[in-house]
Amino acid sequence: MTTATLPPQTVAPVRRRFTVSEYCAMAEAGILAEDERIELLDGEIIVMAPIGPPHEGGTDQLNSELAHRLYGRAIVRVQGSVQLNDDSLPQPDIAILRLRDDYHRERAMPADVLLLIEVADSSLEYDRRAKLPRYAAAGIPEVWIANLRTRQVEAYDDPAGGVYQGRRVIPADGRISPRAFPDVVLAVADFLRA
Repeated sequence: MTTATLPPQTVAPVRRRFTVSEYCAMAEAGILAEDERIELLDGEIIVMAPIGPPHEGGTDQLNSELAHRLYGRAIVRVQGSVQLNDDSLPQPDIAILRLRDDYHRERAMPADVLLLIEVADSSLEYDRRAKLPRYAAAGIPEVWIANLRTRQVEAYDDPAGGVYQGRRVIPADGRISPRAFPDVVLAVADFLRA
């Protein structure tokens, strides 16, 4: 009597996705490196590329201008998180948030966001293809991608059905204002320097 050899069972690998709560618990437990630039998007932990001087400088200049002009009108958050849903906690370069006095207890949610800004060089395609659709799906009313490569700002607004209906491109010699604060006019050349 011979014993038939059974074919090995194949099990397809499955990605283990994380919730925002699990991700935050890992960070608090020290599992995630504090000096690593990471964010959670669709349950996956994404390691972000290091940022260079043009990115840092553009973010610093935007922060300086916006914090000064929006003092008492909105919160300007630099490289802090915004919870889009139960499995996404991205860290945009700048978030303009509605005034609230409990951000120290509760995360910023889509309803709190007036404008998100991504300063992009090496992250340009990721910002456009991965983050922008998630922002639209969450109903973030306006997103700017400050494109360091072309020295232009791509401004997106009017989210519907997971996409932005409006798109404008403002050149380096142009000016731009957040839709929520049309009186705050920024010169693109001031934060996207050559």
